[in-house]
Amino acid sequence: MASAPQQLPMFYNDLIPLNSNEHLDWSTKPLENANFVKNQHAVPVTSDEFVQVSRHFPIIFSAGDRPVPLALMGMNEGVNIFVDDEGKFNAPVYLPAYIRRYPFMLARLSPDAEELSLCFDPTSGGVGAFDDGMKLFDGTEPSQTTKDILGFCEQFEQAGARTQAFVDELIARELLMDGEVAINQQGNDQPFIYRGFKMVNEEKLRELRGDELRKMNQNGMLPLIYAHLFSLQMMRDIFAGQAAAGKVPELGTVGAPAA
Repeated sequence: MASAPQQLPMFYNDLIPLNSNEHLDWSTKPLENANFVKNQHAVPVTSDEFVQVSRHFPIIFSAGDRPVPLALMGMNEGVNIFVDDEGKFNAPVYLPAYIRRYPFMLARLSPDAEELSLCFDPTSGGVGAFDDGMKLFDGTEPSQTTKDILGFCEQFEQAGARTQAFVDELIARELLMDGEVAINQQGNDQPFIYRGFKMVNEEKLRELRGDELRKMNQNGMLPLIYAHLFSLQMMRDIFAGQAAAGKVPELGTVGAPAA
């Protein structure tokens, strides 16, 4: 059996390439819960999703040299205010494609591999030799279910490439800066301060030349930037949700809202 990638992304405990030799009679079925996301406070999102995500979650960028857009589901590591202790979403919210893709994903089976292979997490409980579920193979050929999964994963990879181009453009224009947010809680004199993430610098955005802004509007960057900036106001809503659940950390500078 071909080996899976050594470094596993968020959510995945293991990765196995899907193949007809070993998984001919296997099926997939909906996951019974979202325990895999229960303790994740920040989930990667693509730029294609910014408008939908911004209606439900703050969008930030991770710190470091290769920033990644993230949807905040909690202000502190290990806290997700949208998933209850039983692994159920407690409110109707938009689910980022990164969540909907699990337990499948496209991955290179070796560092020098040119092609991506459809893999799955065998620990998820959503793929196996079930009596029920949707078959992954029709004879020895991929079933329509598998073709649909593959198509979704391919679309996700394409969206990821567009997202990287968007972030690269923000970096090239020096529009990303270190973020900081101070949140006041009633009854406390000192604010809770969150750092360790990046956000768009509104001052530098306003200083861009007219031709630069026109180009960014034409290529679709400006709506994405404003979706990000408007969504940041929901950080306080996320914090309020943590406070209501008794999951606010000790007062002072606290863990960064980044993955």
